Amino acid sequence: MSIRAVILDRDGVINADSPTFIKSLAEWQPIAGSLEAIARMSQAGWRVAVCTNQSGLARGLFSHNELEAIHRRLRADVKSLGGQIDGIFVCPHGPDAGCDCRKPRPGLLHQASRALNFSLHRTPVVGDSLRDLEAAIAVGARPMLVRSGKGNATLAQGVPSTTEVAADLAEVVSRLLQEHQRIKSTSEKRGDD
Repeated sequence: MSIRAVILDRDGVINADSPTFIKSLAEWQPIAGSLEAIARMSQAGWRVAVCTNQSGLARGLFSHNELEAIHRRLRADVKSLGGQIDGIFVCPHGPDAGCDCRKPRPGLLHQASRALNFSLHRTPVVGDSLRDLEAAIAVGARPMLVRSGKGNATLAQGVPSTTEVAADLAEVVSRLLQEHQRIKSTSEKRGDD
């Protein structure tokens, strides 16, 4: 059986977003139900990767140490709920850097796939912006938009036709776990391995 994985954007999906960036641990506030949703995915055997553009580093708005403090808290909070985040992948560059890792380019998704040993084909990529969806489509993954964060504004501007839409990360996780259970039950009835 292939490795099940999910790729999550951070700001607007896991935690509340801010037009002035999330610059410190004090500004980092999880969206209700998001950490529990990550723990549920992890407990169900899925690998969980976070792929996040953090141009605030290049802009000098916060340091690597401040970013790491946020990610330590994120990992610790998920761990306290019985789950784990398998990898956090960050683009530290500004919008004009021309790097391959800034979404909508797919570099971060490739990094996650290589580091955690899963295929990107049809892997759910959950985001709140068009660039998240475009990165997913570029690698043959499964684009999923949450209405949290910038999601409603993104939806209003139009999204690719293959995009699945959910209220928030908790709804995405419930949907994916139910879908996996249906597939598993169907396979067992047919006697598939």
